[in-house]
This record gives sequence, C-alpha cells and structure tokens, in this order.
Amino acid sequence: MNNTFSFEDWVRAHGQRTEVALEKLLDAANTNPVRLHEAMRYAAQGGGKRIRPLLVYAAGALSEDANQNALDAAAVAIECIHAYSLVHDDLPCMDDDDLRRGRPTVHKAYDEATALLVGDALQTRAFEVLANAECDADIRLAMISALAGASGSRGMAGGQAIDLESVGKKLDLDGLKQMHAMKTGALLSCSVQMGGIAAKLNSTQMQYLHHYSEALGLAFQIVDDVLDATADSQTLGKTAGKDAANDKPTYVTLMGLDYAQKAAKDLQETAIASLESFGPKAQALKDLALLVVNRGK
Repeated sequence: MNNTFSFEDWVRAHGQRTEVALEKLLDAANTNPVRLHEAMRYAAQGGGKRIRPLLVYAAGALSEDANQNALDAAAVAIECIHAYSLVHDDLPCMDDDDLRRGRPTVHKAYDEATALLVGDALQTRAFEVLANAECDADIRLAMISALAGASGSRGMAGGQAIDLESVGKKLDLDGLKQMHAMKTGALLSCSVQMGGIAAKLNSTQMQYLHHYSEALGLAFQIVDDVLDATADSQTLGKTAGKDAANDKPTYVTLMGLDYAQKAAKDLQETAIASLESFGPKAQALKDLALLVVNRGK
C-alpha cells in the first residue's frame, strides 16, 4: 500500500468483493428446498458491516503471494459462520430478539424451525466452501482447522454457553474476558488468521497477527457492550438495552462506562502497535482497528 491509500475506497471495494463472493458461493435461492435457501440468503446477505471478511482481506494484503481464491473462500466461510451465530442467537431459546440489521430476524421473517435449519445449513456450507476452495490442499486444511476451532465448544459456541449460564450472575473481570474472547474474539481472530494463512505468512508474522486480533476481538465486544447501553435500536439495527434487560454481565455493568470506553481505546492502541513490523501493507488492518472502536460515534 502507498501513501495514497484511501480506507473508504478500500472498504467499499472489498465490501463489494464480499457481496460478489457470497452471491457466487451460496446456493441459489431457487435451489430445493426453496424456503430454506431463501432464508439462508436472507440471513447471510442481509447487510451488516462485514467486519470479518474485511479482516480476512486486510490480513491477506500483507503479502503479494496471497491466494485470492482462498481469501474469497475464507471471507464467505467466516460470514456464513457469523450469520448462523446471529440467527441462532436471536431465537427465543437464546436472546429472543425480533430485530437484526434493521430487519426482522430470521425466525420472525420465516419461522423458528426454518431459522434453526438456516443456522445448521450455513455452518456446514462454510466448511464446504473452504473444502472446495481453489488453492493448495495445505491452505484449505489449515483454514478448515482454524474455523472449526474458533466456531466450536472452545470458541464461539462455548462462549455463548458461558454467556447463557451467566445471566443474573456476577462474573469477575477475568471471567468476562474469557467469555468475550470465546464468544466474539475467536471468530474475529480466525478472520485474521485465515487471511494470514492465505497470504502464506511465516510463524513470526502469524504471532504478530495473533496479538493484533486478540486485542481487537476484546475491543470489539467492549464497544458492543458500550453501544448496547448508550445507543438506540435504530442506530444499532437490533434491540438496544437487551443486556441490561436480560441481566447479563458486561464491561459496562461490571466496571462502568468510563472504564469500558478507556479499555477499548487502550486495546485499539495495542492492536495497532502489534502491526508495526508489517509497514504500510498493514494500513487496512490498522484502520479496521480504528473503525471497530470508533463505530457508533
């Protein structure tokens, strides 16, 4: 990247690249069974900031040797997993929400059984996309392994379990960090990791990316906690105040709003500092860290 790099242009181009890849790699809406495939597209193509695919592409930009087909596959796969997690998270048995990305949630637009199947099918589609990616087998296998670990019981699903078990309870700061690292941070870290895998980075470079994504993942969730407490539903695109209404432990309820905002800012600085050795090629990753922490302002 050079001194004329425009983050806004980069986001626009790679956001469009994500939409094109989703259109190509998701099954057509008229595929049998039609209702299920329509609902899958409703969930996966229903807008959103596409932070995770952007992180894939930004990490991929660290090397000119990055496999572009692998990056597209990783971007779609991570977005499928993220979309599935939102569909299930919104179900009445979980967070019971009617609004997502400014639209009715999948179980409201369709029905609960369809929403459950949409999540199941998006999850398996993610791994099918990676398994069929047009790249070397070792890259495919490494990405599949990374995504499976980040999505399962020691990652996102495990974090969600801790979240549900913690309703009405008092978590200490370490417990809250662990929950967020699993529930939210794992997929964000995996996005960066898969971009690094496609870029064929070495172990030292991957360690720098790990430090970046670890700080970014926690910052992302802290900002979510802050926004849930301070923003309105129209701004969020989902129901505001759900955490307080459900008596969930958050950074705001545990440590206060001022602490949470300062913690997010400190983590942003830590994430950016982790990228210094990459030079100008890391500009998109640095700008994404700023975007994550400053969103909603």
